[in-house]
Amino acid sequence: MARRDLWPRVEPLLSRVERPARYLNHEWGSSAPVAEGDFAFCMIYPDTYELGQANQAVRILVNAVNATDGMGAERAFLPAVDMADLMREEGVPLFSLESCRPVADFDVVGITLPHELAATNVLETLDLAGIPLRTADRAEGDPIVLAGGPCAYNPEPYAPFFDVILVGEGEEQLPETLALIRELRASGAPRAEILREVVRRVGGAYVPSLYRWRSDEEAQAAGSWAEPLFDDVPCVVHKRVFEGFADSPALEPMIVPYTEVVHDRLNVEILRGCARGCRFCQAGMMYRPVRERSADNIVDAVARGLAETGYDEVSLTSLSSTDHSRIAEILSRVNADCAGAGVRVSVPSQRLDAFGVEMAELVAGQKKGGLTFAPEAGTQRLRDVINKNVTEDDLFAAIDAAFAAGWRRCKLYFMVGLPTETDDDIKGIASLAQRAYDRAKAAVPADQRGSVRMSVSCAVFVPKAQTPFQWDGQISPEETLRRVGLLKRSVKYKAVDVHYHDPATSFVEAVMSRGGREVADWVEAAWRRGARFDAWTELFNEEAWTGAAGELGLDPAAIAQAEFPTDYVLPWAHITAAVSPKFLARERERAAAGITTPDCTFENCSACGACPTLGVDIELQQEREGKEAAPARNPYRTVKEAIR
Repeated sequence: MARRDLWPRVEPLLSRVERPARYLNHEWGSSAPVAEGDFAFCMIYPDTYELGQANQAVRILVNAVNATDGMGAERAFLPAVDMADLMREEGVPLFSLESCRPVADFDVVGITLPHELAATNVLETLDLAGIPLRTADRAEGDPIVLAGGPCAYNPEPYAPFFDVILVGEGEEQLPETLALIRELRASGAPRAEILREVVRRVGGAYVPSLYRWRSDEEAQAAGSWAEPLFDDVPCVVHKRVFEGFADSPALEPMIVPYTEVVHDRLNVEILRGCARGCRFCQAGMMYRPVRERSADNIVDAVARGLAETGYDEVSLTSLSSTDHSRIAEILSRVNADCAGAGVRVSVPSQRLDAFGVEMAELVAGQKKGGLTFAPEAGTQRLRDVINKNVTEDDLFAAIDAAFAAGWRRCKLYFMVGLPTETDDDIKGIASLAQRAYDRAKAAVPADQRGSVRMSVSCAVFVPKAQTPFQWDGQISPEETLRRVGLLKRSVKYKAVDVHYHDPATSFVEAVMSRGGREVADWVEAAWRRGARFDAWTELFNEEAWTGAAGELGLDPAAIAQAEFPTDYVLPWAHITAAVSPKFLARERERAAAGITTPDCTFENCSACGACPTLGVDIELQQEREGKEAAPARNPYRTVKEAIR
């Protein structure tokens, strides 16, 4: 079949939609279209270009495929509502950016699952591409449809829509999967055989169609909801990890967009993983173990990246960048290299207990925006429950250092509805924010105190799969509003602003996070009723979700709000992030007792199971320094060199 180019049909549409640059290719640094004869893969982010192009996973995976002989990757993004509707009206299917080729013409299509509220966008993407929504309805000639990303750790609400779901880090896993599919397709293997071989031969690959979904009673007796249909299909799917991360180049080939995108700057990933052990945090469990890139690698990547892209801002990214054992050296060297060039260096993930005077000065730079700190809870009791391992003194020391170094705006991030939370904890948020504002004003000259701003941002707690709080329920939307109202009444300072997330969207997020395969029908029914772009406040269609639940006779509140004992088998028990269920249950018990667990990169192994299960050690550049630091006593920790 001749390669189709949709550009002659797409171009006339661009004058009729907002931000036509979303749909143009040839950005600076973009790769060439897939060569004729190469195995063609299309990587899709299920939201608009502004969000998707900034996503590091999309960049990493496209680069990994393009670096593989005989393969080529192109990008696609979900068009905004105006363009999507116009494309349907004109009969134009979803297209790739590089060659304007129909997505349905690619050999394999991959869709990342960045968060739970992107679920209906996945269906919007498939429908716009002309690909049947469900794997059971796809023909031999349709693309193999893959998924991956954070939501793969509870894949069941997406299970009927994907042929293969890849769990874990994809730098090696994705090219390996594509190479196997290419080999099998070239041999004439039918679709069903390809899927069975993928699950047999690729680590971390989950093929939902090869498992029967058990009833609750069966699942509790068997220890899993998913029953393999064949003896050679694994009972448990273990995540894949990129073992070579620490030594891999920190600079990834990067595209400079024509139009402004979210996080429009050079991004350099300096470490992967976090072992702080916050009990609500899925990322802290699923990206273990911690692996740090070297200072030389990072500093060189920053210098080359700025030169190649022309950006005037670089972000040193990770889950906890100030935890890097050589972060002070890295910042000092980068600042020296960028002196006088007007380049801003940002560290977006800052730990309160690591943000002292030296760190404030190192990240201050010439352009100071706002800082965000995350106490998460308003009282020390609740911070101990969630294992935050920071104190009020840590917050106040960070505020003192930041405002003395020149910052004038700060956002404090909290959660509402955490397990064991009481009204006193809610009032504690108000008290802590007001005292932080007082400290900020005291740290600046008298004539500048009028410019000091403090805001409070409250998210609704969402129980996440693979975390110690996965057995806990979410509070109802009505109770969320009551607690937010109490918080707003408790804040007496007009200079302290309170913002909160919409409890209706957080409710859908909780159902998606905790649900089993039955939730997939809810997603499809909501999409058919008009739900899409649910993460966009102005586009969230609550009636579509409530109507879909009524249509199906589903009780989503029972899914979001139910609490279970730690021996209850949850719908994702057949997927593992390598952190053992025993560890998660033990952490839940310690939470109830208010007992904290230290970070294993500073102290003893916490016996989470990740390192021995994966055969991958914690990799540090040197011993980490801080209040928790102790001599290395962890058998799974490798330290490159001693402290200078």
